[in-house]
Amino acid sequence: MENNVFIITPPFTQLNTPYPASAYIKGFLNTLNVPTVQADLGIEVILELFSKEGLINLFKVESLKLNDVELSHNSSRILALQDDYIKTIDSVISFLQGKNPTLALQICQGDYLPEASRFNQIEEMDWAFGTMGTQDKAKHLATLYLEDISDYIVECIDENFGFSRYAERLGRSANSFDELYDTLNQETTYIDTILISILKSKIETIQPTLFLISVPFPGNLYAAFRCAQWVKKHHPTIKIAMGGGFPNTELRSLSDKRVFEFFDFITLDDGELPLKLLIDNLNSQASGQYKRTFLLENGEVLYKNNTTKSDYKQAEVGTPDYSDLLLDKYISVIEIVNPMHRMWSDGRWNKLTMAHGCYWGKCTFCDISLDYIKLYEPVAATILCDRIEQLIAQTGQNGFHFVDEAAPPALMRALALEILRRKIDVTWWTNIRFEKSFSEELCQLLKASGCIAVSGGLEVASDRLLELIDKGVTVEQVAKVTRNFTEAGVMVHAYLMYGYPTQTVQETIDSLEMVRQLFEVGVLLSGFWHQFAMTAHSPIGLNPEKYGVIKDTEEIGTFANNDINFVDSTGIDHNQFSFGLKKSLYNFMHGICFDYPLQDWFDFKIPPTTISEDFIYNALTEETDLSIKPNSKVVWIGGEPQVANFVKTKKGNSWEMSTLTFHDKKESYSIQLNREEGDWLIETLNKISVSNTKLYSLQEIKADYESKFENFELFWFSKPIETLRQHSLFNV
Repeated sequence: MENNVFIITPPFTQLNTPYPASAYIKGFLNTLNVPTVQADLGIEVILELFSKEGLINLFKVESLKLNDVELSHNSSRILALQDDYIKTIDSVISFLQGKNPTLALQICQGDYLPEASRFNQIEEMDWAFGTMGTQDKAKHLATLYLEDISDYIVECIDENFGFSRYAERLGRSANSFDELYDTLNQETTYIDTILISILKSKIETIQPTLFLISVPFPGNLYAAFRCAQWVKKHHPTIKIAMGGGFPNTELRSLSDKRVFEFFDFITLDDGELPLKLLIDNLNSQASGQYKRTFLLENGEVLYKNNTTKSDYKQAEVGTPDYSDLLLDKYISVIEIVNPMHRMWSDGRWNKLTMAHGCYWGKCTFCDISLDYIKLYEPVAATILCDRIEQLIAQTGQNGFHFVDEAAPPALMRALALEILRRKIDVTWWTNIRFEKSFSEELCQLLKASGCIAVSGGLEVASDRLLELIDKGVTVEQVAKVTRNFTEAGVMVHAYLMYGYPTQTVQETIDSLEMVRQLFEVGVLLSGFWHQFAMTAHSPIGLNPEKYGVIKDTEEIGTFANNDINFVDSTGIDHNQFSFGLKKSLYNFMHGICFDYPLQDWFDFKIPPTTISEDFIYNALTEETDLSIKPNSKVVWIGGEPQVANFVKTKKGNSWEMSTLTFHDKKESYSIQLNREEGDWLIETLNKISVSNTKLYSLQEIKADYESKFENFELFWFSKPIETLRQHSLFNV
C-alpha cells in the first residue's frame, strides 16, 4: 500500500507567513519519495471568513448571544455598518496581500473604512508613522478594521476566536482533558463549520492514508482535535498523528485514553524518524518499531521508543518545501508599532534552522532537558545556502527567518561568508545570545550579508540574576553587543523578564533603569517584558528548592503538563509591576520620557534605583581593545581598487607612492601607501577576498607582511587600514 500523506497546521498561527513545521516535514518526506500534500487551514479559514460572501453569512448568523444578550454599543455599530464592511472587505484583503497597493491612498484619507472601537487609538498614528509611510499607515488602519470585525465575532459569534490563536484557553495549562473533551462533544461553532467544510473538501480530494496534524501552540489545539474528530467519524480508515511544539512540551506524560478517540499516534521531539517508522508500520515494514510515540494498545496508553535507529542528521532531512501553500494569499498586518514585533506579522518569511537545539543550553528558565533543545547539531553553511537558493527559486521570496533557539556566532559568520561568496541577495534575521564574540566587525559582516535584525534575551538586567539564570553574559557585555549591532545597522530586540525567582523589588527597578539607559543611548530599539513562568522541563522546574521556589502542587495531570504554579520565597507580587514596565518601555521605544523619574510609571511606592545614571554610557566609552587576535579570520568583501602611482619628494628625497581608490555602494574613498606596501595590500586583498573559499588568519597575514616589512601592528592600526576596516575589510 502506498501512503498518501496529508499534513495540516490547524487554525490559527500567523496571517503573514506559514508556520514552517509542515514544510519541514514535506521536505523530509520528499527525500523518501512519499507523496505528500500540505495545507495551512488557518489562512484558508481566515480568507473564507473575511470575504464578501463570508461577511454576508457572518452578519446573518443568529447566535444565542444576539437573542439573549443586549449587544454592546461597539457590536451594534458594526452590525449597523455591515454594508460598508461587506463592500470593502475584498479590497482590503487584496491590499494586505500586496495586490492592491493604490488602495493605501484611499484608506489613509480616513473616510473609506468603517470605524469602530479599535480606531480610538488613532491619535497615535502621526507619532508612529509621521507624514510618510502611506503603505504602513494604511496597513495599520486596515489591521484595526479587521480587529473591529474580530471583536464582533468574539462578542456575537464565537468567544474563542482570535487571529493568531483559537480557543487558546482550552489548551493552556490543561492538566485535565475534561474541559476540552466536553467542548468537543458540544455542537460545532460557526468557525468550526468553516474549518470542517475546507477540511472535508481536501480530505475527499487527497484521500490520504495518513493524516498529520502539527500543533505548535495551545491556540492550535482545539482546532486540531476538531479536525481529527471529523476525520475519525467520516473516514475511520485514515490514520491520524499529532506532532509539534505543543505535544513536545505539554504531552510528555500523557495518560488519558480519551485522547486516542481522536488520534492514533502522538509523536515527540524531532518528527522525521517517528514519522518514517509510522509509515513503515502502516506498510507492514517496521514490525512494531516506534520512536518517541504514544499510542493505544489493548485499551492502554503506551509510550513506545523501541527502535535502535538513530534520528536523522540535519544534513539528511532535506530542504523545507512550501509547495501547496497559498504563498501569495497571506496577509501582512501591522498590529502594533513595536518595530520588531511587526516583523512577525508583516511580510512573508521563509523559515529555516541554522542548528538543531541550543549551543548554550544552560539557561535555568528554559526547557533544556528536552531533546529538541538539549541535542545541538549545526548545519553546514554550504548546505544552508543550498537550501536558501532552493527556497528562493521555489517561493520567489528572498526573506528568511532563522528560527533557532539561539544562532551560533561561528555559524552565522560562516553563513554570512557563504552568502557573500555566492552573491545571494537575501534578507534575514534570527535569535541570538548577546555574547562578546559579536564584535563590531562581525556585526558589519552579518549586515553586509543581508542580516537586518536580531532578537536576544537580556532577561533580567541584573548581573546577579543573569548569573543565577546561567545566561553567560553581563549587562555591560549586552550593552556593547547591542551597540555593535545597532551601529552596523542591524535592529536589536531584547526579551526582558521580571518575576524571576528571588528577584527583589530593588532588582526589578534597577533592571528597568538599565533598560531605560540602553534605549536612551540608542543601542536598543525594541523590547518586550515577559513575566517569568516556571515550566516542568527547566532546571528551575526540576529543582525548584535550589532557586527559592515552592511548587503549588505535585499533582501530575493526565493530559498537558508543562506550566507549574509556584510560590516565590520572597513573597513579592510581581504582577503589580506589569503595567508600569510595559508602559515605560512603550515610551522608550518612541524615544521619549527618558527624563521621567521611574516612580512615575507606578502607582505604588518603589525604591530609587541604585544604578548610576551613566552606567551604560560609561560601559560603552571604554577604550577599544587593539590587541591582535591571531586566530581570527581576515576577509575582504570589497572590489578591486583603482591604482594611481606617483612620486613624492620631500627635502630632496623621492619615493614612490600609490593611491588606491575604492568604490562601495554608498561612496568612493581613497587611501595612500608607499608603493611597495600598496602592491602588497592589493595582492593580499585579492588573496583574502570573500570570493575565495580559503580563509586566512590574521597570524598568516602578519607573517606574510613581516617577511617583507617591519612592525605589522603599526601598519594594521594605521589610518589607511582603519579606513578599509570601516568599509569592507573585516577581522572576524
